[in-house]
Amino acid sequence: MDERQKSSRAGWLPKWLAPRGLSRPRIGVVTDSASCLPAAFRDRPGFVEVDIPIIVDNHVQGSDTQALMMGLAMGKAVKTSRPAPGEFARVYRQLLDSGCDHVISIHMSGALSGTAEAARLAAADFGHQVTVLDSRTVALPLGFAVADVLDARDAGAPVEMLEQIVRMSTASSVYFAVPSLEQLRRGGRISALSSVLGSLLNVKPILTIDQGAICALEKPRSFARAQARLVALALGDARAAKGPVRLGVMHFGAVELATEIATELGPSSSQPVVIESLPAVLAAHTGMGVLAVSVAPLDPQPATDSLEPAGP
Repeated sequence: MDERQKSSRAGWLPKWLAPRGLSRPRIGVVTDSASCLPAAFRDRPGFVEVDIPIIVDNHVQGSDTQALMMGLAMGKAVKTSRPAPGEFARVYRQLLDSGCDHVISIHMSGALSGTAEAARLAAADFGHQVTVLDSRTVALPLGFAVADVLDARDAGAPVEMLEQIVRMSTASSVYFAVPSLEQLRRGGRISALSSVLGSLLNVKPILTIDQGAICALEKPRSFARAQARLVALALGDARAAKGPVRLGVMHFGAVELATEIATELGPSSSQPVVIESLPAVLAAHTGMGVLAVSVAPLDPQPATDSLEPAGP
C-alpha cells in the first residue's frame, strides 16, 4: 500500500493517535455502491467500492446509470441483486495481499439488502483479518461514515475507533421525496393498491430510514410540497443538532432541483453542501426524479476512554 495521505480534517481526531513515523496497522476499507461516497474519497489507497448490480429486463448492468435511466424510461423490469460472496472474497484477498493487516467492510443496512450478509459469508474465510459492519443506513449517511473512516484511518486510528465511527452513522438523517410510487410497487416496497390510491390522490411520499429500515414519514399531495418539506426537515435537523453539521443533497435525473435545495440549505451547513447523484442501486427502487437530503455531524466523536493506551 502507498503511504497514507494526511487528512485535511485530522484535527478532530484524538491527540493520542500514533504520530507520523511510528508503526501503524495498515487497514483496508471496503464499502458498496449504495454509499453515495463523495468522489474526492474514491481514490484513497487501500479502498475498494464493490458494485451492487442492477438488472434491467433480465440483463445484468452493474451500476450503469445510463442503462438504468433508459430502462426506467422504457418501462422495463428493473431490480437489484446483492454482490456474490466471491466478489467480496476477491477484494479482501486483494487488499490483504497488497499489504493490509486488516480489512473493515462497511455496508448498507441489512434490512434493505443482503449485501452485508454476502460480505459476512466471504469474511468467514479470513478469520479475524476482516471485520464486516452493517451501517444500518444508506446513501449519503453511509457515504459520510465511510469518508470519516477513511480520514480517521489515514490519521492512524485503530480498527476499534473505525467501528465506533460506523456505529455513529445512525445519528445522521436522510429523507427521500419520491415523485412516483410505480417503481416502489414494482420492487415490492408497497402494494399495488397503495400505488393506485397514491396516484389517484397525487401522493408524493417522503421516506426515511428508521432502525435500518425504510418507512414512510409524510405524504404530501404534490411534489412541490414534498420538495419544500425536504428542505424544512433538513433545516430542522440541523438546528436540533448539538454541534456543527454537514448537509448533502441527492437526486436521480433532477440536478436542477437538487441545486435549488442545496442553495437553500447552504447557510446551515458547516461545509459546502454536497450534491450527489443517487446510486443506481437505490434509484432502481425510487425511480427517476427522486430527491433526497441528508444531515450528518461534521466531526463525529467516538468514545476513546476504552481505546486510549495505558500510561507507562
